[in-house]
Amino acid sequence: MLIAIYDLSLDAAIASRIGANRNQAGVFAANFLNFRGNSDWQTGCDRQNHQNSRIDLVKTNAACDRRFLMVHLPVELKSRLSAPLSIGSFEVNSRVLQSPLSGVTDLVFRRLVRRYAPTSMMYTEMVNATGLHYVKQLPKLMEVDPDERPISIQLFDCRPDFLAEAAQMAVDEGADTVDINMGCPVNKITKNGGGSSLLRDPETAEAIVRAVVKAVKVPVTVKTRIGWTEKEINAVEFGQRMQDAGAQMLTLHGRTRAQGYNGPAKWEWIGRVKQVLSIPVIANGDIFSVEAAVRCLEMTGADGVMCSRGTLGYPFLVGEIDHFFKTGELKEPPTATERLQCAREHLQMLWEYKGDRGIRQARKHMTWYAKGFPGAADLRGQLCNIETVDQGCELIDRALAQLAENSADLDANRFDRLAAEVGSESPSLAIAS
Repeated sequence: MLIAIYDLSLDAAIASRIGANRNQAGVFAANFLNFRGNSDWQTGCDRQNHQNSRIDLVKTNAACDRRFLMVHLPVELKSRLSAPLSIGSFEVNSRVLQSPLSGVTDLVFRRLVRRYAPTSMMYTEMVNATGLHYVKQLPKLMEVDPDERPISIQLFDCRPDFLAEAAQMAVDEGADTVDINMGCPVNKITKNGGGSSLLRDPETAEAIVRAVVKAVKVPVTVKTRIGWTEKEINAVEFGQRMQDAGAQMLTLHGRTRAQGYNGPAKWEWIGRVKQVLSIPVIANGDIFSVEAAVRCLEMTGADGVMCSRGTLGYPFLVGEIDHFFKTGELKEPPTATERLQCAREHLQMLWEYKGDRGIRQARKHMTWYAKGFPGAADLRGQLCNIETVDQGCELIDRALAQLAENSADLDANRFDRLAAEVGSESPSLAIAS
């Protein structure tokens, strides 16, 4: 059972305004739980909703103070998480992985994530093995920094020989493991036999793994989904075949190809796969918070979690979960100011790494960062049209200055609203299971 223990640990200014006794602390915590409705903790949601849920404890635009929230780690789970993740002969000192995301997890993004999660496994964007075969030149999205370890390069295709060749190139580039994408739901990938279409062609999928395992000495892993449609869920059988073919780890997204990214992830299927496989199984899908990660591992028995969409505009997530798994303590979430400072750095790094193409790619990243503070909507509208790095930095600097100017007023408003929110009643502290 996941137990959320609510305690109020506010600074002296807040405590002096609402009263620093335990009963009022309980009232406040219970009111906050009722406000959130537990929806994003229970099922997961998109990053925008998750960030919006952090906006303020009392429905204002001020940043949410999570210092009163603790999550209990059961002894058995804590013990399991403290051990390194063994992927074949390769060990990773973290049970939290950053998912490969096309158009997102380039060298720049990985550096930002690794700043907060230095020991977590990172993945490149997926690389087309056919393209490597004919071009014979490594694309920029396959570029790996010699210092970024551990790192895995993800490949996709439906041709075992091409994938074996590409895997050798990946190892030469510095990959610690080679991951085969068998879960991408995008039509342009599946119509050519790659990605999640391999769920309907397990013989080819098995041949791919055998060919790649034979071609390289590093561990080979597979990332896939639970099935093609609700009526074609074959995750258990498919996972068994991948293990038998030589895969050293399976990452399972708890949705079908037909779902895309809609509806809740079916974590129960991850648990069923974990029960029959001896290799590590990594849970993926709806990992938007520390609380969700803990609940997922309790439900599935998986060996770790992989964060995907939760890191869009929020490269702090992998580090937050990893920190909790290792220490049992929740990290203070970044403020709006800290998120915008990270956005500015991300923009600058993309410009330095990719030039004008980096600016075009940065537009989506900037809009993901610009959420959860006053004026965010207007800023998003402007950032999605930037043409130069200077233009983007100027917009962010202006927003940062506005946040600094408003901070005193926001704090004063927050104290007043906190006082108003705390009533005379004292409901019991909430326990979520």
